[in-house]
Amino acid sequence: MADHGYRAAPADALRIEALGELTAIFDRRSMQTHLVISPMPEILASMDDGIHTAATIAGRLAADFDLDAEGDAGLVIAERLAELAAMGLVAGA
Repeated sequence: MADHGYRAAPADALRIEALGELTAIFDRRSMQTHLVISPMPEILASMDDGIHTAATIAGRLAADFDLDAEGDAGLVIAERLAELAAMGLVAGA
């Protein structure tokens, strides 16, 4: 499976609020609110203005969450990035 690049939505486009184990993400562009769980908010928080792949995000999150960036974490993050793209919260680059 190819590791596609993704770009995060502009920071001012999203309002992110933690609600216990859930996180509400309001997208000002679409006027939609998405309820997500970990690791979705952490993935978004790890992305800056650049283009990121699942591997680069896994590397960023590995230390904070005791992940094996070379193992299954990259596959899980790739799946979550595809879900975030389907919601319009990240865009393929």
